[in-house]
Amino acid sequence: MSRVISEERMIRIRLLMLMLLVIIAGCAMPRIIIYDDPLSSEEHLKLGMAYEKDGEFDNAITEYKAAVKRLPIAYLYLGNVYFQKNELDQAEKYYKKGIRKESHNADVHNNLAWLYYIRKENLDRAETLALKAMELDPSKRDVYMDTLEKVRELKGRNK
Repeated sequence: MSRVISEERMIRIRLLMLMLLVIIAGCAMPRIIIYDDPLSSEEHLKLGMAYEKDGEFDNAITEYKAAVKRLPIAYLYLGNVYFQKNELDQAEKYYKKGIRKESHNADVHNNLAWLYYIRKENLDRAETLALKAMELDPSKRDVYMDTLEKVRELKGRNK
């Protein structure tokens, strides 16, 4: 009978050892894995535009922030999304960054002017921005002129 007990004990010991080996094998040394972003900045921008079109603003913001690392135009898109979310402080922040990083972009000047018009503040600055937009891109003169006229009309009412 003592022999049967020792065989059972040996089976238990072997099972315990096997379980310990399985546990130890699962606890490998931690590895540092660096993932390369499979998308280019242009692809992030396009994906952000698709999200924005579908009204998925938070996803659009994530993609635009990934794109802005190499494409300063993404600041304009970030400003636009925050504008649509009615987060005007954030929109202003990104429009200003856009102007600093891409001072030749007429749309970012115009959109910041429009933001000031909507807020009914900084109207002198808004007028200057709209004029600058017209100077930078005469092909969109009608669009920028609309902003300028509305700003000037509001300025006239506020006098």
